[in-house]
Amino acid sequence: MMTYRRVVLALWLSAIGLLIGPNLIVPALAADPWGTWYTKDNESQIRITNCGGALCGSLVWLQEPNEPTTGEPLTDKHNPDPSKQGRPLLGTQIVLGMRPSGPDQWSGELYNAGDGKTYIGSFTMTGANTAEIEGCLLVFCQSQTWTRAN
Repeated sequence: MMTYRRVVLALWLSAIGLLIGPNLIVPALAADPWGTWYTKDNESQIRITNCGGALCGSLVWLQEPNEPTTGEPLTDKHNPDPSKQGRPLLGTQIVLGMRPSGPDQWSGELYNAGDGKTYIGSFTMTGANTAEIEGCLLVFCQSQTWTRAN
């Protein structure tokens, strides 16, 4: 009788282990997008932050921060909103509220200060220190690789 109870107890504990065990396994951590990133060719840096569970990013450094002819800081002169055309580019929000859309991927909007347009885009972590950024207007898409600034 004791052997029977031990077998039942062992089976019961095994069943509990099979049901609970997989839930105790910690999933692999997703790559961390937060921080400062160099854009292609190290032309600028974007600081990615958490804004309400989404990704937001602002321009924090430019390789050439001043207008070559005047020496004045570059402004958001192509912005379709005339009230924003005189603001300095540094501090301009570039990544606009991208929400999670898959493993290590966020989708939303990207603002391009170079032409003043907002594109549908994605931010995908491709490694611990690299990310692929893609922006699309209709069916035309462009992408670039960003690298984490240390």
